[in-house]
Amino acid sequence: MNILILGSGGREHAFAWKLSQSNQCSNLFVAPGNAGTAKIATNIEIGVNDFAKIKEFVLQEDIEMVVVGPEDPLVNGIHDFFLNDFFLNDVIVIGPEKLGATLEGSKEFSKEFMSRHNIPTAAYESFTAETVEKGCEFLETLNAPYVLKADGLAAGKGVLIIDNLEEAKSALREMLVDAKFGDASSKVVIEEFLDGLELSCFVLTDGKNYKILPTAKDYKRIGEGDTGLNTGGMGAISPVPFLDDELMQKIEERVVKPTINGLQKDNIPYKGFVFIGLIRVNNEPYVIEYNVRMGDPETEVVIPRVKSDLVELFKAVGSQTLDQVSIELDDRAATTVMTVSGGYPEAYEKGKEIIGLETIEDSIVFHAGTTTKDGKVVTNGGRVLAITSYGPDFRTALKTSYKNVSKFNFDKMYYRTDLGFDL
Repeated sequence: MNILILGSGGREHAFAWKLSQSNQCSNLFVAPGNAGTAKIATNIEIGVNDFAKIKEFVLQEDIEMVVVGPEDPLVNGIHDFFLNDFFLNDVIVIGPEKLGATLEGSKEFSKEFMSRHNIPTAAYESFTAETVEKGCEFLETLNAPYVLKADGLAAGKGVLIIDNLEEAKSALREMLVDAKFGDASSKVVIEEFLDGLELSCFVLTDGKNYKILPTAKDYKRIGEGDTGLNTGGMGAISPVPFLDDELMQKIEERVVKPTINGLQKDNIPYKGFVFIGLIRVNNEPYVIEYNVRMGDPETEVVIPRVKSDLVELFKAVGSQTLDQVSIELDDRAATTVMTVSGGYPEAYEKGKEIIGLETIEDSIVFHAGTTTKDGKVVTNGGRVLAITSYGPDFRTALKTSYKNVSKFNFDKMYYRTDLGFDL
């Protein structure tokens, strides 16, 4: 089977690493890919939203499966594009159609979905520029801190948590009236703040049946002790150490099942991943958000713990026979440490040579933001390399990841040394 992965990050490298191990995978392509995917697949210079070029390539290379990594092409309707094209509609696309992708594309849509299907989440209301003063009044009814979420996609930067009421009102006006996040904040969801430990649950579904993948916990803030600016993710741990059988059962019964049943009740066709961001409050699960694809860096710890053939699982998603295949998981823990460019998540430089990668042992190196220049691997993004290791528990796995992070370097390289500090 010829397979195309769309994307260029650590998530896509992890998919390529796993799919390339299947004897059902004949030829593997990644568009646009990175220096890591180039070693195990063929990189193609096509943007993830260039549907016309993607079509041309799919037909030229007889691609039978497309795995969509990032959210953008899903929200822009790439799955619908395939279904509505006579020459493409028999290609398996892993990722929901545009309507399903709205679960991530609009915070208000996902909140209304949760409310309709009695899925536990924080109380909320949404506001526009016309109702901004009503929004300020609503803030007065809440206790600090105040949570403001841009309704649309804002590259992970559209959520503000503010302690001061007047600052929260000012931020709401900036988002709605001054378009701080552009179109993404033309509508803003204000919700109550929930205090607890966060975790992520990953589900693969064919629209009727589902398989729960390993859980993970990621670390979003740039600074030690979860301080500083939000990033795309500085590392992750799987499984979540505080997740006991009782909480997992609550997550499946109160969140996963109502989500999959809700998709069917609302006639939302869905073939792909549901990434459920959760928070545990007094051992009760609440949904913070839905994403309609795998997370990054969580994929770098979740996929290495899936022992089953990923091509087999994806084919079952395509044929809606996920109930007929079993999923086997690795009992070991997996951890990943993300190394980033100096200055990230703000301005940073690219093109820094990475030295010492060949010395890494007992870890998997997933490339996130790299490229090849003059035969050398150089940095090409804010998040550069994810170092994933296995262990009998997360602390042992982290030791291996950190040992290997110390073996390579690039100018101004930074990483957090305190992952797992809160567990």
